[in-house]
Amino acid sequence: MKDKKTFLFENNFEKKRLLVGKEEIKMNQIFADLHVHIGRSEQGKPIKITAARSLNFANIAKECCERKGIQIVGIIDCASPYVIEDIENFLKTGDAYEIEDGGIIYKDKVCILLGAEVETSEIGRNGNKGAAHNVCFFPHLKDIKGFSEEMSQHVKNVTLSTQRSDLSGYELIDLVEKYNGILIPAHIFTPHKSYYGNCVDRIEHIFKEKANKIFAVELGLSSDTFLADTISELEGRTFLTNSDAHSLPKIAREYNKMQVEDISFKEVVKALKNEEGRKIIANYGLDPKLGKYHRTYCDDCNSTIETKEPVSICPKCGSVKVTFGVFDRIELIKDKKETKSPKTRPPYIYQIPLGFVPGVGTKQIEKLLNHFGTEMTILHELSKDDIESVVGEKIAKKIIDAREGQVKIQSGGGGVYGKVK
Repeated sequence: MKDKKTFLFENNFEKKRLLVGKEEIKMNQIFADLHVHIGRSEQGKPIKITAARSLNFANIAKECCERKGIQIVGIIDCASPYVIEDIENFLKTGDAYEIEDGGIIYKDKVCILLGAEVETSEIGRNGNKGAAHNVCFFPHLKDIKGFSEEMSQHVKNVTLSTQRSDLSGYELIDLVEKYNGILIPAHIFTPHKSYYGNCVDRIEHIFKEKANKIFAVELGLSSDTFLADTISELEGRTFLTNSDAHSLPKIAREYNKMQVEDISFKEVVKALKNEEGRKIIANYGLDPKLGKYHRTYCDDCNSTIETKEPVSICPKCGSVKVTFGVFDRIELIKDKKETKSPKTRPPYIYQIPLGFVPGVGTKQIEKLLNHFGTEMTILHELSKDDIESVVGEKIAKKIIDAREGQVKIQSGGGGVYGKVK
């Protein structure tokens, strides 16, 4: 295992010097996506059933390095024994190595955080059974190995990702900390598998006296800072915008810009806690209308319900078979009349990934990547003239319009993504 100072960390972002105590520290600004799934192991064994077969540990590392421009990626299916075997083989290739401060460094450009997504069993609203997803990260391979072995006693099949456990979030956080990890509630508002969407009106009802250990939450594709900061208990918690990618192209459809000294597990934890000058400096996410659970959806007449007030009965057909939307859930449980964010809250920047822009197809994206490098470069650094020189004026205008928010969006719901018009 190497010390963090033995690898060269370079990027094109602004470097900033901060005085922390009596020590001057050179900071870097990097991009991070902390929720990426594995579909299959290298040997073709199923890991996340709903994810693409091409999503394996090595391909994710390569995609982040060569095409996306992501410097920190959280892979959340690493507790599967099949994936642990893949990681051990990956480390033998010489392209990657573990570091003392936690994480696996790939080609001196990408830090891979070893994570696990765990579904907990909760007592929800009105005594009903609920379920919530949690993403848990561990500094070293030995830590997630120990976690995997112990989790095998709490799930039916530890080789598969996101299996329903017999643990509550209150119990899970102790197990995660036993192996030096951190726990982050995942996509906290989605209707089926989240604390707010499926279980309770306040996460402090779940974690009780341990609630101060929840220093960050993941917003999910159907919400944003503006919506989440209408709930007062979230004011002191860091917001994360992650992709929840189930295919390689979906990596970094949402991501975070962090200020850190270098790329490691230890630095990410400091950034999530806003410690020693490390912090999240921007959340990049979809307009929540593009998320597939933004508004309530009628399962009988297959229509999105965009009423001013939340409803549990479809106004079109009278059906009670509705999937409650994120926007509507927040309207019911919020305790502020308007959004009020803490001063430390970074900006939430609406970003439409290249793959979401109508008329921008695979061929145009490949041309841009071949010419300019990574998607982060295309989205953040190029002018309209740069893009136009490769794919023409019409496509360049579509990309710039999407970047600047000059598009209309049809809201998603009931598992159907919204659409850019």
